[in-house]
Amino acid sequence: MQTRLKLPFWLVTIAKKIVYAAFMLLLISLLSFAVVNAAPNNFFPGGDLNPNITAEDIERLKVVYGLDKSGVERYFSWIAALLRLDFGISFNSGKSVHSEIVSRLGVTVAISLVSMFFIFIFSLLGGIAAALKSGGWLDRFVKQSALISYAFPSFYLALLLIMIFSVWLGWFPISSLESTDAKSGFWRVLDMAWHLALPIAVVVLSGFGSLLLYIRALTIDILKSDYIFFAHARGLKSATVIRSYLLPNLYPPIVTILGLSLPGIIGGSIILESIFSINGMGLLFYQSALSRDYPVIMGILIIGAFLTLLGNILADLALLKLNPYFGAKNDR
Repeated sequence: MQTRLKLPFWLVTIAKKIVYAAFMLLLISLLSFAVVNAAPNNFFPGGDLNPNITAEDIERLKVVYGLDKSGVERYFSWIAALLRLDFGISFNSGKSVHSEIVSRLGVTVAISLVSMFFIFIFSLLGGIAAALKSGGWLDRFVKQSALISYAFPSFYLALLLIMIFSVWLGWFPISSLESTDAKSGFWRVLDMAWHLALPIAVVVLSGFGSLLLYIRALTIDILKSDYIFFAHARGLKSATVIRSYLLPNLYPPIVTILGLSLPGIIGGSIILESIFSINGMGLLFYQSALSRDYPVIMGILIIGAFLTLLGNILADLALLKLNPYFGAKNDR
């Protein structure tokens, strides 16, 4: 009798997630291509962008960019190019879309990761503190702060912080990523951190509210559990109960929420980078939308979708690490 090969659960999970991500990327690419090509304006609308362009020039440009082919041919050609990491050529700059995105991707990813880290820390500490003092003044203060954060528009908060800390107090720069006379090495990193302090503060202050309220409610439910009661009955200190019993049960749902909130942080970079004039993917997308630079728009949509799916996959793998019993149970 032949024995079936039993693969580890984590390996099967990764394989399923990769297949799912590939299918979703294919679906997103199809929808993005269809929406962009269904736009009411042509790729080269003549007098809108250049009053001196002729009909013959437009036809030659269509041949150069492959726009003389049918929509189906253009889509499959675009997919084949994507597999080679070739996103096409920008209509505006004439450079490759790949180089345009790569040169700005690091800033957007850095802002998102740093913001998510501070959102996680503030929400975790505030939610646990409010739950431990449920009904007290600290709980009321934390809840009100979270509700204000949840309801406050990020663009208005950005303008408010610029007015207070840049215009009135002069502590932080109003815009850009670094100073014109910035030095190299460590001092350049400090200069960039100084410029990014307000944008990151906007993301954190406008993004921690919902997660904090979720952690507070979840912590209150966990504190009512039997194992917390027996841990206190054994005479364990509160710090030990929090570290050994509370936090291990909090981390899995928090990781799931953080993975789901990644698209909102990346999508919010369009408004944020436009306000602070940060040369990232959000500002590039905004400028490309205004100038109808469709290859750049589709490239950013695909990169954003890939980063979102990658964040969800990493969140699922982190759940397997945080809850090894789940993987062991499914391995049997």
